[in-house]
Amino acid sequence: MNVIEAAFFLCFISSSNVHFAGATKQTAGNITPSENPFTPKASLIRYWNKRINGGSPPPSFFLSKASPLTTVDSTRFATLASRHALDTRLYDFCTAAKLFCFPELAAHSVTEKHGDDVSFSVYSDKNFTNYGSDRLAGADTFKNYSGGDNIGVDSFRRYSRDSAGHDDGFSNYAGEVNVADQSFTTYATGSTGGAGDFTNYHTNANQPNGRFTSYSDEANGRSQSFTTYSENANSGAQTFTSYSKNGNGAPNGFSGYGSGSNVVKSGFSGYGETANGASDTFTSYGGDGNLPVNDFKKYGEEGNGAVYGFKSYRDQSNIGADSFSSYAKDSHNEKVNFVNYGKSFNLGSDDFTGYGQGNDGGNVSFKTYGQGPSFKAYTKDGVVFARYFNNASPSGKKVNKWTEPGKFFRESMLREGTLMQMPDIKDKMPKRTFLPRTIVSKLSFSSSKTGEVWRIFGAGENSSMAGIISSAISECERPPSYGETKRCVGSAEDMIDFATSVLGHGVVVRTTENVVGSKKKIVIGKVKGINGGDLTRAVSCHQSLYPYLLYYCHSVPKVRVYEADLLDPESSEKINHGITICHIDTSAWSASHVAFLALGSGPGRIEVCHWIFENDMTWTTVD
Repeated sequence: MNVIEAAFFLCFISSSNVHFAGATKQTAGNITPSENPFTPKASLIRYWNKRINGGSPPPSFFLSKASPLTTVDSTRFATLASRHALDTRLYDFCTAAKLFCFPELAAHSVTEKHGDDVSFSVYSDKNFTNYGSDRLAGADTFKNYSGGDNIGVDSFRRYSRDSAGHDDGFSNYAGEVNVADQSFTTYATGSTGGAGDFTNYHTNANQPNGRFTSYSDEANGRSQSFTTYSENANSGAQTFTSYSKNGNGAPNGFSGYGSGSNVVKSGFSGYGETANGASDTFTSYGGDGNLPVNDFKKYGEEGNGAVYGFKSYRDQSNIGADSFSSYAKDSHNEKVNFVNYGKSFNLGSDDFTGYGQGNDGGNVSFKTYGQGPSFKAYTKDGVVFARYFNNASPSGKKVNKWTEPGKFFRESMLREGTLMQMPDIKDKMPKRTFLPRTIVSKLSFSSSKTGEVWRIFGAGENSSMAGIISSAISECERPPSYGETKRCVGSAEDMIDFATSVLGHGVVVRTTENVVGSKKKIVIGKVKGINGGDLTRAVSCHQSLYPYLLYYCHSVPKVRVYEADLLDPESSEKINHGITICHIDTSAWSASHVAFLALGSGPGRIEVCHWIFENDMTWTTVD
């Protein structure tokens, strides 16, 4: 080593807070002798010490989100990113960096035909192609399929095609799964008789995405039933394209579909088109849901003698929107019944375009319909409205059954001795880590370059991953609300920069200590107001679903931040230490915000408090 190299090395050590001599144990803000000082984690520690005043090390919960990449891997993947070639080593990249990437189904293909009845139990991540095709009678059952997985990705292609009297049963399919991606393509096409039964499908799933394309097309007398489909699911989308098209006498039943779900979008395109004698029922569809969105296009168009029934559809849901375009158009002798349709406690929107237009000999009836819809090009004959409630709930109640107890509360609840319900504060997102700034700065993150992002992470068009990526980018590009300062960050260094740009360099980052007490009753112990409990400005960072760890960070004025001990109601022992933020000025919030539905008020009339959930965090100035 020459003199210049030695001087540079000594300068690097002194400026990096790297402790080689005298260090006996590892602390959050120091690098031990056994650690490589050039890893992304070591780089983050140096950056924290440089940008944050006060000498306090980064807290362990923050440091745990640093990239686990080695020095060599970090350099290698940064080089690939600069060359727009990360997709060539995607599996290695996702594995080494602990990212959220869908598994490759090609390695799990099940393509053989089979002659015997098959029962699949505790099965996941499979690609079934030409499976059960040309089967004569018999039955296949899928039980506990993809249940409890973090990521459930399954594909059924040409499944039960041209079969006769063949039954398929899906029970507890992809239940309790986080980010489900299920694809049924040309399922039961051309089949005769038999039945497909989906029970407890995507129940309690987070981000369920199911696609049914050409499902039961040209089927003859085959029945399909969906029971408790996507019940209590969170976000996600279900699409039915060309479902039962050209079918003959094929009854389909949807019971408990999307009940209690949060923002689940369903699309029915070409459903039952030119079908003969079909009988479809939607019972308790979207009931008690939060912002359900349903789109029916060309549903039952040119059908003959079909019967469709909607019972308790979107009943007691929050807002929501339905679109019926060319529904039962040019049909013959079709009957459509809407019973207890749209009696949501908070007004939604419905759009009926070309509904029943050209219908010959059929009739449409609405009983206890509780919305203010838009009817365009609507048939004037054969339509009956009974007990129609325009722009009002018939009961007049404003009770939101969907809002989780304890998710929002008043500031007065933060007093020692208060017994209150704790919401589910557990992190539902897939486990991921930040990317080093040297890599994330080279990756596209813009709606104008969505295709490039899809390519990098192997997301096909219309896939769940494509939707996840597009949704996150769209939310990040949304203009800030009144008084809000916002930025999405994919590296720890970027988060530090945003927080210090808003609050200065004397900052502290906090999160709720653990998840003990989640979804249970707790007692508030000692309470401390941050910055003396005065009105302040804070930066809160919430996770967004994305391949790498991405946070939506924003700052709003006029908040108060508190930390409080949480006690067990029975033993009075401390079980957790919670962080909560109270928004004092809610005047710019939407009147339909679930906080107001839960607390019974409106914008600007009350303050709203909520806990900082697991792996979310809030930054404030030093006390």
